[in-house]
Amino acid sequence: MPRIYINGQPVEATKEQSVLEAALANGFYIPYFCWHPQLSIAGNCRICAVQVEGRSWAEIACNMPVTEDLKVLTDSDIVKEYRKSILQLLTLNHPVDCGICDKAGECKLQDYHYAHNGEPSQSRDPKVQLTKFHPLSERIVLDNERCILCTRCVRFTRQVSKSNALGVVQRGDTSLVREAEDHPFDADPYSDNVIDLCPVGALLSRPNLYKARVWYTRATPSVCPGCERGCTVEIWHRKPEWKLNALDPRLNTRIERVTPLDNPRVNGPWICNKGRDLAQIFERPRADNAMLKGRPATTDAAIDAARRLIDESRHPLALVSSWASNEELDAFAQALGRRFTVRVKRDHAPQPGERLQDELLIRPDKNPNAKAALALFAHADDGANALPADADLVLVWGEGFDFARLPRQARIIFLNSYLQPENGHADVFLPISTQTERAGHYTNCEGVVSAFEPCFAKKPGVVDAEAVFAALTVRAEAIA
Repeated sequence: MPRIYINGQPVEATKEQSVLEAALANGFYIPYFCWHPQLSIAGNCRICAVQVEGRSWAEIACNMPVTEDLKVLTDSDIVKEYRKSILQLLTLNHPVDCGICDKAGECKLQDYHYAHNGEPSQSRDPKVQLTKFHPLSERIVLDNERCILCTRCVRFTRQVSKSNALGVVQRGDTSLVREAEDHPFDADPYSDNVIDLCPVGALLSRPNLYKARVWYTRATPSVCPGCERGCTVEIWHRKPEWKLNALDPRLNTRIERVTPLDNPRVNGPWICNKGRDLAQIFERPRADNAMLKGRPATTDAAIDAARRLIDESRHPLALVSSWASNEELDAFAQALGRRFTVRVKRDHAPQPGERLQDELLIRPDKNPNAKAALALFAHADDGANALPADADLVLVWGEGFDFARLPRQARIIFLNSYLQPENGHADVFLPISTQTERAGHYTNCEGVVSAFEPCFAKKPGVVDAEAVFAALTVRAEAIA
């Protein structure tokens, strides 16, 4: 391992590292725009310049290999002046519209200009005007006046998603990022990653445009339940201290956006577009009241009725959810596992047009925790075969089950989170919390366990599945 010196301090590096990578790995921060650890080196932005001792010029660190006894300076006067000139160049035609830019508060150009330049433009000529709000796809718009041509987005579509959907056309100060004519960007299921990759406010999400300022929101670690990959994500939602009082209160409990939470063991720094759209799953109309044969009831009354049905049944069957957390599955196994014949059902199936699987992240099973459920209960319900004809009680936990498959004589206990016609058909219905209202863990298809945390409080009347099973434990164990 070669030893190099950064600002006079010895640093152990690897032969494969660049000076930029070695510096970042050892606590020396060098600014960068176009470099990304998962993409090829482009060397477009030049902001990562350093000075090699003994030389009178600056050169980029992202493409400088480490060599034994190399001595570099990251903050010399030459480097400072060079970075200042680069920022003058980058902001020459960049619009000063930070006040309305969705990237404000997260923009590297803002941060670096403040840290390394901080002066008005030296140019008095009109800025070059380029296209505004160019539709790259149905999900993304491009502001070419803000684009600094780092080409991160282009390299992503060529090297990661492999869609080859973006490129750069023309030359000089009229260069533009554009979609390929023969590779539609809409067909790329990972397209929204370019929004995160963009270091400025050039690539914008249509669904989230002008919806929330980043400083009004906070990120909660979570897991995408869209498939068995279980990508780790951050769910962004409004901070309690910035609660809205005069507008629709639902805005305080809305998912503002979903971004990747870098996890080398699962998804790296990427997620698919389905993971970005978790609000479409979690923010459907909710069930928040227990029912007995379609009539509103208290939670206690519903649990008492469920307990009586379990007491009276001879051949109870449970269809457990593959969206349940490890903790919920364990709670069911301990409380009711010996009392019920258990089958694991799939809550969600692939939607029409949805990509089934690929070589990057997307997996065929569209449920996050089937692996853990099957490890506990072993038997899967394939959705086609008939249920045991002698089942006189069926506990259905979660979505996706066709009630027409139930034995005619069976009584029904239904645990679900959303408004569905089946809620009122059950003998006992209990509204349960969603993933965004509780903490827990999922085990993905490769056996990696990832944690999620609550974003919002449960509504009155909504209960955790674990609490339901605990309430049913005593009497069920006595009968088992």
